[in-house]
Amino acid sequence: MKVAVFRKEHFNAAHRLNNPNWSEEKNQKVFGKCNNPNFHGHNYELIVKVTGEVDPDTGYVMDMKVLSDLIKERVLDRFDHKNLNLDTKEFLDLNPTAENIAVVIFNLLREKIDPKKELKIKLYETERNYVEYPTE
Repeated sequence: MKVAVFRKEHFNAAHRLNNPNWSEEKNQKVFGKCNNPNFHGHNYELIVKVTGEVDPDTGYVMDMKVLSDLIKERVLDRFDHKNLNLDTKEFLDLNPTAENIAVVIFNLLREKIDPKKELKIKLYETERNYVEYPTE
């Protein structure tokens, strides 16, 4: 019997979408106002989904307090109220698009969650724009 559990979190972060191998004109054309040299910010909504077998002893797929603490330690403490381009090692050489942020978050959590459990990240950059990783 597989069941999915979800944890929703929120963090704020600034970033600039920019490819250093391109001209300023091309960056502006591709990324528009997201290429602002002074950065811009988002109020990200993060939904972490863990799917697995229910433990017969606890009744849990995963202890939600453990999941909450893991997200706080691995994601929120690292990215909340940060400039992703300047303040985080993960995005020093990686363009901090919503897609890349979701993959980075997945990898940060994946290494700490039982590999028998499925993990999915849904990241809302705005109320209408979100990404999901992995997709099936």
